[in-house]
Amino acid sequence: MAHFVEIDSEGTVVRGVVLSNTITYQGDEEVEELGIAYLQNMFPNTDWVQTSYNDNFRKRYAGKGYKYDVERDAFIPPQPFPSWLLNEESLSWEAPFPMPDDDKFYQWDEENQSWVETDIEQPNNNNDI
Repeated sequence: MAHFVEIDSEGTVVRGVVLSNTITYQGDEEVEELGIAYLQNMFPNTDWVQTSYNDNFRKRYAGKGYKYDVERDAFIPPQPFPSWLLNEESLSWEAPFPMPDDDKFYQWDEENQSWVETDIEQPNNNNDI
């Protein structure tokens, strides 16, 4: 199965679809352009990019709201808080200060720019499709 995401004019992921290998393979080789052509035929005037469910390329599996960065050929998740900075190597967002590493649960307090202990495990901040 091949996973593709539609991106808008600003590179933001709008939705995702899964295509059969019979559509995207030419012989033993997967060809992204075959999937894109198929989807553009079904949905004219749309832009599509393949994403990897196993994170084998483009850094990560794209989710709704992620941005496709053409220059980096990678998907970048939404910025969780205004103060968080993009790590240029991993293309992941990082808090201005590392979360304490003491087996307790924390959540980021944007107003006070600090980690606050909580008794509930927080879900991750991604928007995977």
